[in-house]
Amino acid sequence: MLSRIAESLFWIGRYIERADGTARILDVHLQLLLEDPWIEEDTACRSLLSVMGVAVDPAVPVTRGDVLSILAVDRSQPAAIAYSLQAARENARRAREVVSTELWEVLNTTRARMPRRIPGDKVHEFFAWVRERSALAVGIVETGTSRDEAWSVFTLGRSIERADMTARLLATRSLTEASGPSWTTILRSVGAYEAYLRTYRGVPSARNAAEFLLLDRLFPRSILFSVSRAEQCLRELEPEVRRVGVPDSAQRLLGQIRSELEFRPISDIIADLPRHMDDVQSATSAASEAVRQRYFPTNAAPVWVGENT
Repeated sequence: MLSRIAESLFWIGRYIERADGTARILDVHLQLLLEDPWIEEDTACRSLLSVMGVAVDPAVPVTRGDVLSILAVDRSQPAAIAYSLQAARENARRAREVVSTELWEVLNTTRARMPRRIPGDKVHEFFAWVRERSALAVGIVETGTSRDEAWSVFTLGRSIERADMTARLLATRSLTEASGPSWTTILRSVGAYEAYLRTYRGVPSARNAAEFLLLDRLFPRSILFSVSRAEQCLRELEPEVRRVGVPDSAQRLLGQIRSELEFRPISDIIADLPRHMDDVQSATSAASEAVRQRYFPTNAAPVWVGENT
């Protein structure tokens, strides 16, 4: 497969997952700002933008509307939903010879229907629409693509981005201290609540909910599952030759963060959750760069604002 095609497929997967993950994070936190009058809006909004890698002027107050504008409809902001959907469609255009007609039509239509502003009473509907369109695009790939190199590269991009987005969601848990979103809310935001109940059979506690989203080997949005899937994709892309150890830099980076999560006591991780989630984000960013350098080194990689800092 040509390097430029692999690069486009990798970023289609990442951008679709980024749009979905950003919609989930914003849905949780903007709803929380509406429901809890005791939250300091400026502080909470600044913290959320910081977690999403967006720098803002410290002298200018930040409101819920500003967050929605920056992270939802700003077509020039790499962390925004609109940017991600536009970039996914552009990458599909570049790889049109391998992208299916159905996927192309979904991405093209989604980009065309992306609004430039969102009325206050339509915010939740907008996030639901983004999640549905992302699920439709992924479903087309999962059900209509041979399990070849193209599928592995697409899934690799999705898996790396999903680990990153779940880490960002968990990092936002402590943004507003005691007023932060409950673990039930966070589980619901990633569609994990019912799966959690089947696993733990009880009201979500901090330890159990964090453990589920971090370490569950069966739930597809857990960080461990996503990192393991990314490692599997990298192994499938490796040439069939005998090697000693793990020569691929991306595999080493992902394996290190997986081992760190697997063998560190969950109580230690929860005690300093933001730092550990920063480590996950740093590892996924470094792994993405390692993949770029090995498989498509010709172009500069599109990145989050602040991703390489």
